[in-house]
Amino acid sequence: MTYDRRYLADDVRAGIVVFLVALPLCLGIALASGAPLFSGLIAGISGGLVVTVVSKSRHGVSGPAAGLAVMVAAGIEALGIEAYLLAVIVCGVAQLVAAFLRAGVIAHYFPSSVIKGMLAGIGIILILKQIPHAFGYDQSWEGELEFFQRDGHNTFTEIGYALQALSPGAIIITALSLAILLLWQGPR
Repeated sequence: MTYDRRYLADDVRAGIVVFLVALPLCLGIALASGAPLFSGLIAGISGGLVVTVVSKSRHGVSGPAAGLAVMVAAGIEALGIEAYLLAVIVCGVAQLVAAFLRAGVIAHYFPSSVIKGMLAGIGIILILKQIPHAFGYDQSWEGELEFFQRDGHNTFTEIGYALQALSPGAIIITALSLAILLLWQGPR
């Protein structure tokens, strides 16, 4: 397959747009995961390059996934960053071996409802953990992953404390952000 140079200008513009979207996304996911910011950049760049070279799809998108930030943070907290990165490398090698052996058919045995349930659970956790921040309550600004936290609170009591310490500025920013998100998509 040869590259048609007529598309070079369009591809450069598209690459710049993807870069401008991916850079803050990679940094944000690394921060949310508790990983060093530089590792978010490495994940985005290496994911983009590897998938571009290996994939046969012309429309593939890859990089760090926001839905897995909670699991990554839990792994880093449990293992430490060095052991976690080693586990990621071992998993990557296992994926390459599975791809070489054409073991992708195993995925057909995992019901899509299991995957959707896992992602829905992660989404609920992320939303519940962000509600106190949306009201301006930042007792633990970084947040805690555990339902039962070290300070004796849990996720729901944090929401209760947030309702007692409302910040008008945070509520306005939250309302504007949600309005923009909802109006941007428009009616379906």
